[in-house]
Amino acid sequence: MPTKKANPAAEVGTVAKAAVAQPTLTSLRGVADWQEAAAWLRARGIEDIECITPDLAGVPRGKMMPSSKFTSNTSLALPSALYRHTISGEYPEETANFRYEPRDSDLKLTPDLSTLSVVPWETDPTAQVICDIVNTEGSAVSYTPRNVLKNVVRLYTERGWKPVVAPEIEFYLVAKNDDPDYPLHPPKGRSGRSILGGQGYSIAGINEFDELIDDIYHFSEKQGLEIDTLIHEEGPAQLEINLRHGDPIELADQVFMFKRTIREAAMKHGIYATFMAKPMQGQAGSAMHIHQSVVDIDSGRNIFSNKDGSPSKEFFQFIGGMQTYIPKALVMMAPYVNSYRRLTPDMAAPVNTAWGYDNRTTAFRVPVSDPVARRVENRLPSSDSNPYLALAASLGCGLLGIMNKIDPTPPTDESANEGAIDLPRDLLSAVSLLEEEPALAEVFSKEFIGIYAGVKRGEFETFMQVISPWEREFLLLNV
Repeated sequence: MPTKKANPAAEVGTVAKAAVAQPTLTSLRGVADWQEAAAWLRARGIEDIECITPDLAGVPRGKMMPSSKFTSNTSLALPSALYRHTISGEYPEETANFRYEPRDSDLKLTPDLSTLSVVPWETDPTAQVICDIVNTEGSAVSYTPRNVLKNVVRLYTERGWKPVVAPEIEFYLVAKNDDPDYPLHPPKGRSGRSILGGQGYSIAGINEFDELIDDIYHFSEKQGLEIDTLIHEEGPAQLEINLRHGDPIELADQVFMFKRTIREAAMKHGIYATFMAKPMQGQAGSAMHIHQSVVDIDSGRNIFSNKDGSPSKEFFQFIGGMQTYIPKALVMMAPYVNSYRRLTPDMAAPVNTAWGYDNRTTAFRVPVSDPVARRVENRLPSSDSNPYLALAASLGCGLLGIMNKIDPTPPTDESANEGAIDLPRDLLSAVSLLEEEPALAEVFSKEFIGIYAGVKRGEFETFMQVISPWEREFLLLNV
C-alpha cells in the first residue's frame, strides 16, 4: 500500500505545475501519493479531513483537520491509552500481562492514501482516510488491529501465498431507543407497520426500507465501496450485505467503513442500525461470515485445489487449523458478553467446530464451487467483532493448521448445531483460552494478547455490576 513520503509539504508546492492524470481526479477511493492527494482534495473542494483508525472495538478514533493542514508536514498523534480502554470508556486495573505505557506516550497516525474518500453524509465537503499506527520511531505498533491483520497477511506472503476473503455482514434496523432498560423492537417500514420475523430473502421485506437502502447504496458508491448483494435475513428488519472477495486488509477497511455508513444512513431516516450479535431476545443473532481461500502469488493458483481439481492437503489442513485453534481465538470473533447469546443451540448459529460441504449448520462450511473458487466459510464470527481482528483470527488459525499439518475431523452431513457444544460459552472462558495458547501469541503477538485480554476482563467486570431484569424477576421474591 502507498506510504507517506518524507516531506509531503515540498511536494504539495509543486502540484500547480504538475499535470495530474485525470483518473486520479475521478477516483472515488484512493490516490497514489501526496501530490495526487492534494489535487484530489482541491478538485472536490474538500474543506476538512477525518483521519481515523479502528480501536480494539473497531470504533473509529482519530482527528479532524483542515485539508490544508493535512497536505502539509503536520504530525498526527494519539495517546497509547486509547488502546487500553473498554467499550464503555473505562480503564481496567493493571495485571501481570496488561500494563499501561508509563508515560502514556504518543502513537502516530500514518495516513494510508489508498483509503482516501469523501464523507458523503456530511453537509460540508469532507474527506476521510484510514491511518496506520506507528510509534515515535516509525515502527508499526503490534497491538493495533490493522497491524495485527497486516502481520497475519505477512506470514502468508513469506510463504508465497495471498489470502482472499469475502465478508458477509448481518445487522438489524431497530426503532430509536433512548432508554437501555427497554427492549429493542423493529422500526416501522413504508407500510406503517413494524416488519415481522421469518422474512428470509423477502424482497417485500427489503422494499419496506427502500429509501434507506437507496441511501446505503448512494453513500457506498460515493466512497468507492462495492456491495455485491443485499438480502433480508430471518430476523425482523434484519439485513445482510455481501462484499466482493479481495485482499483481507482492503476488505477489513471496507467493513470498517460500511458499519459507519449504514449507521449514518439509518440515522438519516430516524432509526438505528445495530451490529450487536444478539439485539433482540428470541430472534436470530447477527453474524459476519467470512469466505476464505488462498492463492499462490506467482501462479495465481488456488492452493486449496490440486491440478486435477481435487481438494488439496492445504485445504484440509486449513480446516483442521480452524477446528483446533479458533475455539481458543473465539474472543477475537465474539468479543462481548452479548456475543455468546448468539452462539446457542437451535438459533441458526454454530455451537461447535464441525465442518461440512454446503452445510449451514456447521461452523466451517465449504460452499459448492468450481475448483478454482474452492473456499471455506467461517460462520462463527459475530457482526459485533472488529473486522480486522476477526479476519486475523480466522486466517491465522487456518495458517497454523497448514504449518502444523493438522488434519480435520470427517465432514458431517447432519445438523451440527443441535449436537455437542465445544466452544467457550462465555467471555471469561474465551479470554482464558486465548491467553493459554502459545501458538496464538506467535501469530498475533504477546503484547496484543495481553492488552486485548486485559480490556476484555475489564468489560466483563463492568457488565457484572449491572443487575438484569431476569434477576429481578426470578430472584427478588423467590430466594
